[in-house]
Amino acid sequence: MKDIRILVGSVYGGALMTARAIKQTLDTEGYSVKILENPVLNDITFDTSPLLVCTSTTGQGEVPSNLLPFYVALREQLPQQPGRPFGIIVLGDSSYGDTFCGAGELMEEALYETAARKVGETLCIDALETQEPESEALPWVREWVSAVFV
Repeated sequence: MKDIRILVGSVYGGALMTARAIKQTLDTEGYSVKILENPVLNDITFDTSPLLVCTSTTGQGEVPSNLLPFYVALREQLPQQPGRPFGIIVLGDSSYGDTFCGAGELMEEALYETAARKVGETLCIDALETQEPESEALPWVREWVSAVFV
């Protein structure tokens, strides 16, 4: 079975709803998807499944509070994940300018420091242009899983 772990950072529920839509779609396509709403390092250190970060951005480009403890632990402990594939879907609001989708950039940097391997480009979903983030996320995630599980 092709396992995937989705690390969710959500403030108002948009990223969580997007992660659930991804899980529902991929589960029907033969993948085994686990959503981690409050991830801890042990969720990734004893598992080698590809990681998909699905997070919103809060404040001035910051990681949401439910994902923040994971992010901080990842930066402080740097559990090595050599070659582990990951992807990033980040929801934001382009009216924030330079901090638009900043949480995705922070998570990407932290995962790179663990030697994980990014697959595909980051998907940035702008709340000013998209009312239903899953409409952009689902086509992107199908391409992402195709690249991960070649």
